[in-house]
Amino acid sequence: MKLLFKLILLLTMTIPAFAQSEFKTEQLTFDRVKAAYDEKWANLQTELSAAGITRPFKLYIAAYKNEGKLELWLKTNGQKAYKLFKIYDFCAHSGTLGPKVKEGDLQTPEGFYYINVFNPKSSFHLSLGVNYPNKVDERRSGKERPGGDIYIHGNCVTVGCIPLTDDKIKEVYVLAVEAKNAGQDPIPVHIFPFKMTSVNLNIQLKQYPAQRALWTNLETGYRYFEKHNNLPVVTEKEGKYLFK
Repeated sequence: MKLLFKLILLLTMTIPAFAQSEFKTEQLTFDRVKAAYDEKWANLQTELSAAGITRPFKLYIAAYKNEGKLELWLKTNGQKAYKLFKIYDFCAHSGTLGPKVKEGDLQTPEGFYYINVFNPKSSFHLSLGVNYPNKVDERRSGKERPGGDIYIHGNCVTVGCIPLTDDKIKEVYVLAVEAKNAGQDPIPVHIFPFKMTSVNLNIQLKQYPAQRALWTNLETGYRYFEKHNNLPVVTEKEGKYLFK
């Protein structure tokens, strides 16, 4: 009986890990993903080694709308803090500063999200879906339809997503596959209106005073990462983000 119990316990521990490790294998059955690995993975491994980052690693994505920058931060098992690994430029912009509120407003969301879709057959080359709208977004939208289908993608066009060139989305997609294949789920994506320093916040609030409540809320999460180079635990309650 004890042997049977140990066997069952071993299976319950290993099956999820095995299933997770199959993610990369499944993704590589798609032509665009295989091409991205063939083109980018060897050089990325060289850059990872030079940065002192070994596999498995965790990935954190931060986006800044005003600056038009997408940052990739990585942390190897055993490392206490994330390291900035890559910065990419948005190759197109949509909307203005301020959150997405309703379907068709062309706004890029602002808030704390995670990757919930890997699309290897995207109309925009490769794409990583973001779980907009969350509960904070839904409360803000009220009776309006909040919209959806927000992605980090290629093809350099946007009506509210975060667009990169096809060349750059290949790198982002490959690193995200590696992180998920190693067991990271979810992969956080934090989208900020701008680098949320006190100076920037004061300047932008003069032009967008209606965003004070949201932006000061986002600033708390931004400052946590700036201080610790680690992610806060983010929860959602009554239309606000809470951090610990």
